[in-house]
Amino acid sequence: MTTRPTRPRRTTLAVPGSSQKMIDKARDLTADSLFLDLEDACAPAAKADGRKIIATSLNEGGFGAKTRTVRVNDWTTPWTYADVVEVVGNAGANLDCLMLPKTRNAGDVIALDLLLTQVEKAEGLEVGRIGLEIQIENAQGLLALEAIALASPRIETIVFGPADFMASIQMKTLVVGEQPPGYDVGDAYHHILMSILMVARAHDLQAIDGPYLAIKDLDGLRRVAQRSAALGFDGKWALHPNQIDALNEIYSPRQSDYDHAENILDAYAWHTSGAGGHRGAAMLGDEMIDEASRKMALVVSAKGRAAGMARTEIWQPAE
Repeated sequence: MTTRPTRPRRTTLAVPGSSQKMIDKARDLTADSLFLDLEDACAPAAKADGRKIIATSLNEGGFGAKTRTVRVNDWTTPWTYADVVEVVGNAGANLDCLMLPKTRNAGDVIALDLLLTQVEKAEGLEVGRIGLEIQIENAQGLLALEAIALASPRIETIVFGPADFMASIQMKTLVVGEQPPGYDVGDAYHHILMSILMVARAHDLQAIDGPYLAIKDLDGLRRVAQRSAALGFDGKWALHPNQIDALNEIYSPRQSDYDHAENILDAYAWHTSGAGGHRGAAMLGDEMIDEASRKMALVVSAKGRAAGMARTEIWQPAE
């Protein structure tokens, strides 16, 4: 199996796999990642044609540096096998990941990994290069999350699917992403988000928040996205192009924080070197920095670099 890459996923754009027009438009948008959807956004009668459209589109290219994912149907449907065999068989060389929705247990992941491996071998593709994005959309999946995360070395991300999850626990609301009526203290989704985040970080995976369905309400999108970004989530789904810029901003560090993180790394490296006196703790302006500071700075620095940010302030040791 290949070493898994860490791909930027501040914004993952959902694109119906049966719509050539929307796929063509997605090529030029500024999302870090996109998934061509054969599940909920693709009607049952359109799935067969959707597989062909997706394979042709992937082979045509033009997606730039975006991560190219296809969401297949879940294992309770009659479509999963054909989704994998046809899409990977015809366009596996131009595909980065498959997304498995409604994941219930480790067996769901193992089955997809095995099928994907068989197709890769049959088509002469590099075994293990195609990654997996695992979507948690029900109580069963959340309770099995630790075993799910360990089920395949292909896994790159754990994704929260809020709409199906809300239905699965019988949450009393029809508004996806907002607090249910009557829940006026705290965040009704905090336990779910933190459970996903803890397992993701324990296994060096990315954690991705699900969509906000009120696509014209950018203030609402920002309010909800800032919650998961503050916890440490790597990104969130976009359902419409007008959500992309806001999400790219929210899941990137502020410029001042990015500059400060890079300066901490530079200053700490100098102070712990011979030139800096091999000090394990030192001052950066009015702030004491040490090994713990370095680890925190690495997180912010990595997010900024992944977002393509450039420094506007560079630390230099005093003369």
